[in-house]
Amino acid sequence: MTTQQPPTNATARVAFITGASSGIGYATALAFAREGVHVVAAARRMDRLAELQKAVLKLPAAHGDILLIEADVTRPETLAEGVKLALGRFGRLDILVANAGLGHRGSLVDADWSDIDTLLRTNIDGVLHSIRAAVPVMRASGGGHILIISSVTYNLTSPYAALYAASKAFVSSLAHSLRLELEGEHINVTDVLVGRTQTEFNDKRLGAGKRTGEGVPTMSPDQVAAAIVRATHGNPRSVIVRFFDRLLIWGNIFIPEIIGRIALRQYR
Repeated sequence: MTTQQPPTNATARVAFITGASSGIGYATALAFAREGVHVVAAARRMDRLAELQKAVLKLPAAHGDILLIEADVTRPETLAEGVKLALGRFGRLDILVANAGLGHRGSLVDADWSDIDTLLRTNIDGVLHSIRAAVPVMRASGGGHILIISSVTYNLTSPYAALYAASKAFVSSLAHSLRLELEGEHINVTDVLVGRTQTEFNDKRLGAGKRTGEGVPTMSPDQVAAAIVRATHGNPRSVIVRFFDRLLIWGNIFIPEIIGRIALRQYR
């Protein structure tokens, strides 16, 4: 575990972010810190978290503090310990960004079971463990905000991406049910539906399938991070960053067969 000096603003909000070592998680940590929010950055790769820490320290003087947590979202005890350390350091927990996740491409039937198991343990179990670790502290603090990072594929007909899409359908469904379950305790829940983003996500993707088609626009992780931060100033049920992504979601409602055929050409 790595720490900095005690925070100068003990009343600032505190955000716990999983998968903070790269991509959307990394960008979100920086975006919150720029706003003066204290960040608890959790990931397995402490060397990458150390780079994030350096980036935060280079921000203007009014930035939030940062606490680095070595945690594996598939191991609930590491998240429970991380939340405990966050509470000890900052005295509160206001925001959870359940971001850690993996992709998968390839045949569902022929996929290695080890890849399927890793995907489901990370994308589903990891979100569950994160929520179960954070909510008791939010309850004790009188409320909070949970943002679950899902995908525009959550409702798509996605041949050769069925496993990933199904894992995101699970967490999106969870987000909407949990929103009603926790609203009486002043804990907001937002489903963040992310489209294709320029990160190392595709390079780390599991499975043998490869992207063969082009034409789907990408966005920067900073765009997603800005949308996540904005969401914490309100209580949106869902966040869709781009109009293009909204079109994809609508498309699968009204023309799922066509969307599926397009996806079939994109991935094998």
